[in-house]
Amino acid sequence: MDKIIGRKAEVKQVLECFESDKSELVSVYGRRRVGKTFLIKRCFNEEFDFWFTGIYKATRVQHLTQFQNVLKEKSGTKIKKLQDWFQAFEALKNYLLSLNKDKVVVFLDEIPWMDTPKSNFLAAFSYFWNMWPSNKTLLKLYVCGSATTWMINKFVGDKGGLYGRTSCSIYLAPFNLGETEEFLKKVKQIEMNRHQILELYMILGGIPYYLDMLRKDLPLTKNIDNLFFKENANLKTEYEFLFRSLFKDSKNYRKVVEALSEKKKGLTREEIKEATHIKEGGTLTEILSNLTQCDFIREYNAIGKEQRDSLFQLTDLFTLFYLNFVQKGNSQDENFWSNFAFTGDKNSWAGYSFEQVCFHHIKQIKSKLSILGVLSSIYSWSCKGFVDKDGAKWTGGQIDMLIDRNDEVINICEIKYSSDEYAITDAYEETLRKRASLFKKVTKTKKALQHTFITTYGLKQNRYSGMIQSEVTMDDLFQL
Repeated sequence: MDKIIGRKAEVKQVLECFESDKSELVSVYGRRRVGKTFLIKRCFNEEFDFWFTGIYKATRVQHLTQFQNVLKEKSGTKIKKLQDWFQAFEALKNYLLSLNKDKVVVFLDEIPWMDTPKSNFLAAFSYFWNMWPSNKTLLKLYVCGSATTWMINKFVGDKGGLYGRTSCSIYLAPFNLGETEEFLKKVKQIEMNRHQILELYMILGGIPYYLDMLRKDLPLTKNIDNLFFKENANLKTEYEFLFRSLFKDSKNYRKVVEALSEKKKGLTREEIKEATHIKEGGTLTEILSNLTQCDFIREYNAIGKEQRDSLFQLTDLFTLFYLNFVQKGNSQDENFWSNFAFTGDKNSWAGYSFEQVCFHHIKQIKSKLSILGVLSSIYSWSCKGFVDKDGAKWTGGQIDMLIDRNDEVINICEIKYSSDEYAITDAYEETLRKRASLFKKVTKTKKALQHTFITTYGLKQNRYSGMIQSEVTMDDLFQL
């Protein structure tokens, strides 16, 4: 088996199911381009007893015709024309049993695309699985799907014939920073320093398929120009296709993420409704739920706030970059990123994207703080200015990240993206102290508050840095 970057736990799950003494139904899901197919293919060196891939926007008849062709090729015999999926799976069963093997391995890729309207695909699939004669041959059935909501709601969470039948469900996440670094070095033979890799990650979001498009003979800025801004760039149309392939009503999904891209701190459900004009109720609820499940957005509640006050925030790094730069007309300039990357104008995007990188690396942050084993909740927090009952005026404030720990401590995390060590000034120290006092007053917390700085290159030591109890740097985020 060729070396797989990261994915140690996932590979172990895949192979343990193969080695078990029973039939196994294994689902692998995650966003498009994240490497689901690659993982299964590499685990089995592309040696399957049967392998079929769903076709984007193909009809039931087209799917059945191709299924028949693959069966014919594999079996070397004539296959009767398949009228429906029940016949297709019956033919598959007969072929697999004819192999007279102790176990057979089947891989059905992009299975959500096979479930076309009125196809009865799921009913036929569940009947095939439930009626498989395990006393004759063990069936190791692996299925993949990019449509995460379909995989979770209709397959893994099916309340019908597949209820409780999935042996193992594997969610494949994008690479973290450490895995991205390893991929660049070992697969692409690309040498970058960690600040460059961080910037690349803020653009591509750790998606292996996108990373594999990089050319080692080009600098980072030119690679980005080639991927997004030159004529017929590979990723210039990826945003729209990504949403069309994942969500049936992709237009409304794009409305939501585009509204969120304009408000860094996030929007409430009511504010999203006003910005998009999508009806409240089932439609908006489903969209927000599906975007959350697919890791495009996150929902968070401020300490002491009600559920109805929760905020939704856009967190998908690829989408953030695309909406900030490509969709806004910069794609007319083929050298846009080469000219823009070294200007101060990119700082607003970089600062916010670095915050999202940190939220994608909570495990690494907690590890550096030596609190991996401490039960914690992660929040963002903001408060508008007000006058208290004693007539005192309080200026509002916002905290990038709070780690609310079960050991009576809350880490107030300031996240700062910088090209050098970050220096705390006299004015900023006063802001930090006032913000902590405001947080304590509003939340009425009795927990100890500790200031933590998460920066690219660390804090510059000066007369004000002593108030910071702990630091996390860019290098700490690269921990595997």
